[in-house]
Amino acid sequence: MSQASRMAVVLCVLSLAACASAPARFEVALIGDQQYGADSEKEFPGLMADIDRSDVAFVVHVGDFKAATVPCSDELFLSRKAQFDASRHPFILTPGDNEWTDCHQAKARPYEPIERLARLREIFFADDQSLGRRKLAQQRQGGSYAKYRENARWSQGGVLFATVHVVGSNNNLGRTPEQDAEYRERTAANLAWLKEVFAVARREGARGVAIFTQANPRFEYTFPKGRVASLQLSAPQPNSGFAELWPVLEVEVVAYGKPVVLLHGDTHYFRVDKPMFRAGTETVAANRGRQVDNFTRVEVHGYPEAHWVRITVDPDDPAVFSVREALVEANRYR
Repeated sequence: MSQASRMAVVLCVLSLAACASAPARFEVALIGDQQYGADSEKEFPGLMADIDRSDVAFVVHVGDFKAATVPCSDELFLSRKAQFDASRHPFILTPGDNEWTDCHQAKARPYEPIERLARLREIFFADDQSLGRRKLAQQRQGGSYAKYRENARWSQGGVLFATVHVVGSNNNLGRTPEQDAEYRERTAANLAWLKEVFAVARREGARGVAIFTQANPRFEYTFPKGRVASLQLSAPQPNSGFAELWPVLEVEVVAYGKPVVLLHGDTHYFRVDKPMFRAGTETVAANRGRQVDNFTRVEVHGYPEAHWVRITVDPDDPAVFSVREALVEANRYR
């Protein structure tokens, strides 16, 4: 073999090794705010069948697996878990307000919200594995916040994924003293968890971070005056259950500097946008009110639409995340 031929073989082997070690592109299915009524119940098996036919790495449900007025019974919880465990792919859930915060609204039999939250943890977050027929190992929040097992993180393809338990109905703030106390404890856990997630992302050199919550955090209340006048609300929401989240999330996203995507449900409006702006406390005056370019928000469709969202994760793409609707004809769901 000539020297040139030997060199070609070496280059080929090196190229194959590089390709083998490079993170592979993959896709994630995002759903939420489903099974709100009889029609939605009929559509859900077809929705899951469509996801099962797709080659996704895992499925994330961003909460609200029932309507607020439907009783929050153990029977319903166990039925939903069985449906989620039937998923062909690993299935990750973060709780919604309809599963516990709003259980006092249930017709026929109201439930105590904090008791229902404890039961949710027992049923859906009993171990360090995802739901679904194929399991995905997760790291759950621990230490002094070990109670908050619904907060989890996992990595794939050099990208870090995490759930953070933030819910609608003003994040459980402002209804009763007991629920206000729950809000304060969970918010302390959530903020500690967010900081830990980004610390891990920096330490491991993650190419991007994806955060899943149930709530729409109402970024419009943080919009700088005059920057987006057509969208800005006239005054901040009083006693907002998200006010403590906004500055911590902004600081962590800006410090991280790489692509971050926040994926949520709650308001049943599919959107992909960039709703984070530098706060007035920004130390560099020229940055105040500027868009945070490495942050993107994605909201899933929600009832009455029985659709899912396909998230493509490409670690070699500078943007890392791209989003596409997965719309299927309604008659395929019935």
